Amino acid sequence: MNRTHRTATITGLLAIVTLAVSGCAASTPGANGADGTDGTVQLVASTDVYGDIAKQIGGSHVSVTSVIDDPSKDPHEYEADARTQLKLSRAQIVIENGGGYDDFMGTLLKAAHNTDARVLNVADISGYDQTPADGEFNEHLWYDFPTIEKLSSSLVSTLSKADPAHAEAFEAAAKTFTDKLGDLEQREADLATRLQGTGVAITEPVPLYLLEAAGLVNKTPEAFSEAIEEDNDVAPGVLKETTDLFAQHKVALLVYNEQTGGPQTELVLKAAKAAGVPRVGVTETLPADHDYLGWMSDNLNAIGTALDQ
Repeated sequence: MNRTHRTATITGLLAIVTLAVSGCAASTPGANGADGTDGTVQLVASTDVYGDIAKQIGGSHVSVTSVIDDPSKDPHEYEADARTQLKLSRAQIVIENGGGYDDFMGTLLKAAHNTDARVLNVADISGYDQTPADGEFNEHLWYDFPTIEKLSSSLVSTLSKADPAHAEAFEAAAKTFTDKLGDLEQREADLATRLQGTGVAITEPVPLYLLEAAGLVNKTPEAFSEAIEEDNDVAPGVLKETTDLFAQHKVALLVYNEQTGGPQTELVLKAAKAAGVPRVGVTETLPADHDYLGWMSDNLNAIGTALDQ
């Protein structure tokens, strides 16, 4: 389940929307060239992760705006601004994660009165069951390379419909992107061959798709990671069960979310350090000066290096 503030605070949103769209009501997607402004396809992504992927495939033929574009921002808390609303009012394509992660996108798009934009919902594209009977859906889909490959295919199709003249360029760029993505998947498989069954702990399920693809087994009590993700207190017994994973050497690695934290997360980090268990931080948005592929490569390097210690 998503933490309660995962849907953004929209206080004062209607006033912001009115200011943002009142000056551009006459400008609709497709009114002039590809987008009504400079001839490029206008695309808005909920985070810079998806924005970067869109840039790699769309190139100079696409103008990309990422709503969450700073690693210091909490992706779970977002307040609209006039710039975002203006971009959404003109967007031809919108990429949202879905699965409850960025519900603010649907709210903002509706408020911008843009009913023409093609929305690519990554959770839907993934094909995963979003209401599994045996646990919670993990919405952190950018750590799942097969899903990103599906998104790439959807982007090519959608961009080509918006700008048929550059369809071949989109296809070629996507081929380059997915070839490199395939290299990352092979690295996951290589790690799985070497590390299959190794126990790991997490603070939140952010990197779980990648960890499982690398053959690692999450030993963290579900009640712990769920409470941390929901921004709730962890029961004392659950916290002890989690810290015991390190003291009893049941896990070889702790992977934690660098962008969220709190006293109980700090206790887990201290327990891992005290037991000599290596710690690897991950994020939900792009680190500065990284693209998606380089970021994921660094994550795989960090995990492999930590487990070689």
